[in-house]
Amino acid sequence: MLLWLTDFIAQFISAFSVFQYLTFRTMVSVVTALGLSLLIGPLMISWLKRYQIGQPVRSDGPASHLGKAGTPTMGGTLILVVIATTTLLWGELSNRYVWTALLVTLAFGGIGWTDDYLKVRRQNSAGLAARWKYAWQSLFGLATALFLYLSAELPAETGLIVPFFKAVAIPLGAGFVVVAYLMIVGMSNGVNLTDGLDGLAILPTVMVSAGLGLIAYLAGHVGFASYLQIPYIPDAGELAVFCGALVGAGLGFLWFNTYPAQVIMGDVGALALGAALAVVAIIVRHEIVLLIMGGLFVLETASVMVQVASFKLTGRRIFRMAPIHHHFELLGWPEPRVIVRCWIVTLVLVVVGLSTLKLR
Repeated sequence: MLLWLTDFIAQFISAFSVFQYLTFRTMVSVVTALGLSLLIGPLMISWLKRYQIGQPVRSDGPASHLGKAGTPTMGGTLILVVIATTTLLWGELSNRYVWTALLVTLAFGGIGWTDDYLKVRRQNSAGLAARWKYAWQSLFGLATALFLYLSAELPAETGLIVPFFKAVAIPLGAGFVVVAYLMIVGMSNGVNLTDGLDGLAILPTVMVSAGLGLIAYLAGHVGFASYLQIPYIPDAGELAVFCGALVGAGLGFLWFNTYPAQVIMGDVGALALGAALAVVAIIVRHEIVLLIMGGLFVLETASVMVQVASFKLTGRRIFRMAPIHHHFELLGWPEPRVIVRCWIVTLVLVVVGLSTLKLR
């Protein structure tokens, strides 16, 4: 919206032409989202407390988490409102990729909101039935995958790019739909599983989003894409503004979510943010790089799958508790230590993921 306004004003005041630069609007989106989060955050937390929208705690979890019961939850709503507002203010609204990323984020946020609402209403950790949650995730994930496949105009938009190799692009054909679906649903659940400690999921999400924003800008720039020998995806660069909004909103939320948390993200934020990361990576054709940068989310998901498989097959558990961050807690690590070390690991993985752009 403001992009159109500044474009009009630039006809009379040349200084406003700076808003036409994607890099500038990306930086402005970060600042806008951060400012909105810090402004709206206290009001939302106060509202959640007033209406006693508190977090139910699973009875079989670590004993140290019992004190978290009643902490305001559904704070991810703040993130979604800020991302949507900032993207609509500074994004190019005629860009189909911007709308795809935004609508997927809000759709998965709707699933998470329903899950959180049922938890609060019933006052236990059992929210939306798993089969219904997965069914809705599958519906939205498959619809998004089909849309991107059917609207693709270039072969590069549906090929699987293999990092570290200059000219390895595997034509997926209709298989693109399967890969995209698995990425969206899998990453959505991966971030959700990671969101078990104060600030554990949000900062890695911010770091990965920043990395994807840079990749989106490069992939949408014909010169940089040619130089780095990555697929050129016309119009994908505008996703940098969306990623900037996610970074700012995430940092603003972390201000209130850092240990000990004043508010908890809930499924409304975690499911949405995971899907957002996935759809951006799919559009810019860097799914494998997302799996590298988001290795923490992959590890958390894998730990649950291994734990369940081991118990069903052998009757024994490999970890003291899954997801794996609870395992480290039960080993005696204080919660802040688990959180910060996971942040450090994610920072290293994001650097490794970005290095694949050059090491080809």
